[in-house]
Amino acid sequence: MQGGSSGIGYGLKYQARCISDVKADTDHTSFITGTLSLKEENEVHLIRLSSDGTELVCEGLFSHPNEIWDLASCPFDQRIFSTVYSTGESYGAAIWQIPELYGELNSPQLERITSLDSQVGKIKCILWWPSGRHDKLISIDEENLSLWSLDLSKKAAQVQSQESAGMMHYLSGGAWDPHDMNAVAATCESSIQFWDLRTMKKTNSVEHAHVRNVDYNPKKKHVLMTAEDESGIRIWDLRKPKVPILELPGHTHWTWAVRYNPEYDGLILSSGTDSTVNLWLASPSSNDGSISESLVDSPTRRIDPLLNSYSDYEDSIYGLAWSSREPWIFASLSYDGRVVVESVKPFLSRK
Repeated sequence: MQGGSSGIGYGLKYQARCISDVKADTDHTSFITGTLSLKEENEVHLIRLSSDGTELVCEGLFSHPNEIWDLASCPFDQRIFSTVYSTGESYGAAIWQIPELYGELNSPQLERITSLDSQVGKIKCILWWPSGRHDKLISIDEENLSLWSLDLSKKAAQVQSQESAGMMHYLSGGAWDPHDMNAVAATCESSIQFWDLRTMKKTNSVEHAHVRNVDYNPKKKHVLMTAEDESGIRIWDLRKPKVPILELPGHTHWTWAVRYNPEYDGLILSSGTDSTVNLWLASPSSNDGSISESLVDSPTRRIDPLLNSYSDYEDSIYGLAWSSREPWIFASLSYDGRVVVESVKPFLSRK
């Protein structure tokens, strides 16, 4: 099914790549996003969906000193978030706090809580502990995976352990397993590496084509999804990692981002450099909530369970975020700085 956007739009002033659901805001459906301008003063926008669901309202607009390449909201404090930024010459990362706004749009400056500055390589992303209040963070740079301990009261962060990805491997991103807090998937040019945080050792890998993005299924253990340059979308059972259990066609150009819905099992978003967001329903059916052994044992199946294609964009879409508060709502961000919020409620009846 093809369709234009019936969503609610919001425009940023500059180009942008990153958007995050503000999971800790349980009173509003909120997103935070940041811009990527080389020459202008960059901005962080805190936006909320109005109570009647008809418009996106800017709740805070803040200056940010550098281009934002990665942004993630703290899962337990709605005023805290992380950014990975570029000065044009080098990359860095920091934890920020949004000041109390008191309804004022002319917001005071962001407070830099701490910098994550013991990086060796070019930093790619920051991963927060998947759920609940915890002091652990992960940073992934091209060369290393680092586990941090964050003390918000002291406004400090320290590396607890760090390990190199190894020669000839350049890490590009990753995801933290929501079912096993000691497990992290890290992507590199030709594989996904799986790490045990207790030992900081690699436990397994999936050797495959260039993976752009990775996301764990929050509803099923051992299940992970990848966005790949040439193969579109692949879903893996990590107990049998040699062959994917499902393949989706992806996009007509690079598939850039994939996101599992936090509540509805098998509901997937993908976006790409073809200026399209696709909504998929891709879950092997079983009564016990786990992947059926018959499907795991079978050869790869190519299916196309495309529910909708949102094509009313004019630029590549790098940012995707489901709302954890209203899981039938998602936000997308195209490179030209356009945020669009859509509801997938019309498609939930097919589940």
